[in-house]
Amino acid sequence: MSVYGASATRDREAWLFGLTGPQFFMVLAAGFPTWMAMAAGQWLALVLVVPLWALAGLLICLPVRGWSAFQWIGVLVRHLAGAAFGWSRFQSKAAAGDLDLGDAENGGDEGDAGEADLPGILASIQIHDGPPMTGQTGRPAIIQDHAARTWAATARIVHPGIGMSDDADRFRMGAGLTELMEAATAGNQIDLVVVQVRTVPDDGTERDEWVRHNARTDEPEVSAQVNAQLEAMTAGAAVRREGFVTVVVREDVINKDAKRAGRGVIGRARILYSVLAEVEARLTGSIGCTRVNWLDTSELAAAIRTGFEPGDAPALADAAIHHGDDPSIAAGVPVAAAGPTNASTALRSYRHGEWESVSSTILLPRKGARMGALARVLVPSQPGERRALTVFYRPVSQQSADRSTGRAQMSAVMAGTLREKAGKVERAKDRQSVGKLHERDEKLELGRSLVKVSSAVSITVPSGWNVQDFGRRLDASIRISGFTPLPLDGAHDSAFAVSTIPLGAGLPKKRR
Repeated sequence: MSVYGASATRDREAWLFGLTGPQFFMVLAAGFPTWMAMAAGQWLALVLVVPLWALAGLLICLPVRGWSAFQWIGVLVRHLAGAAFGWSRFQSKAAAGDLDLGDAENGGDEGDAGEADLPGILASIQIHDGPPMTGQTGRPAIIQDHAARTWAATARIVHPGIGMSDDADRFRMGAGLTELMEAATAGNQIDLVVVQVRTVPDDGTERDEWVRHNARTDEPEVSAQVNAQLEAMTAGAAVRREGFVTVVVREDVINKDAKRAGRGVIGRARILYSVLAEVEARLTGSIGCTRVNWLDTSELAAAIRTGFEPGDAPALADAAIHHGDDPSIAAGVPVAAAGPTNASTALRSYRHGEWESVSSTILLPRKGARMGALARVLVPSQPGERRALTVFYRPVSQQSADRSTGRAQMSAVMAGTLREKAGKVERAKDRQSVGKLHERDEKLELGRSLVKVSSAVSITVPSGWNVQDFGRRLDASIRISGFTPLPLDGAHDSAFAVSTIPLGAGLPKKRR
């Protein structure tokens, strides 16, 4: 089996003529003056209000790049209000000179250096040093989101990829991911599993260091010239990929167990560690990861910094390399300086530091897609750009899955009845939608789990480039892969945080 997602269903089913429940009732409410004019026999007024009713129906129902006109008006109003009140601009404490570094070297307080200073929806993030974890040389960082009331941890993973894998290996990896989701549903502790892949421009810092240590002095001159020419030809287009997995748990789920495990951050970390150990076993098992390293505070800060400022990656890598030879050389970046120095949100882009990003969501095709189909999305179209793809898996409890499936089946039956009464012919996609709901119900009865899947992708380029052109290239690569892009105009700051920063924050639990 090499096609996945073919049995996926929509989160909410339409009632009549492709309308959701709120849209259906809003159209009926907009037609109230029409019914009143007909009841009162005011035919002249009826001639005037019918076109207005049709216009209101178009504004409510006609999608424009995924949103209706009323939703676009709301987005525009909120954007203008944010710009007027200064909410769309951010300046870090370090850039403003308000960062208190404390006196941690002499045993004093470290001041603000250990507090995250991030923009937008990441402002509620606090990063703690967790207790030692079994099998880890460091102390994994515990990510606390005060706004969402969640706790999380992020791991850097190494996976050989599926480019050379046959269908049997892909089926095994897909089955391993399914087992992970089923275990998360059964445990009822994991709220979200986030898988993120970033394509990072590679300047060759690590390779130069390797060559410096391993070059042979007796290398033939012809071989040296060939290697130098190959390096000059490929250095500008070289990229490397880094993968992250973030596991998120809810405070209201683990708080009782955390009280018995030690309270505070320590108690929650111990509960979270038990979940992380199970996830790590699944990742290194049938999923095929060769390495899973749960990031400590300094490593997480570097991942956040390179997310906002891809150009800082070479300097951080060079400092880390030389820190091993000379401990006096500072390596890494403080948590307080991990964010951008400044950021501003526009309607169609997001600028952070000296870089600018455009983000889109990816809609799963109705017929499913081949595993690995999104690999083309991560291929840069020009040296110097960075792409990031994040997929969110939200396990649904068995009770919630049963309730949502029952409501979806009832909505499908009601929609079929209304279409029959209205004389509308039932289409093939309507029959397939009902069939998928019955298939989902049977799978749930057999003990399978229901998982909500969503994904976002972003492209980041230097601020002097035409970011809108690169945004169109990103959408084109998504369409070539067989998916449908939905640019997140008006929310590019939140979309960037969701798709690029490995903190597991930013995804709303309910669709609005």
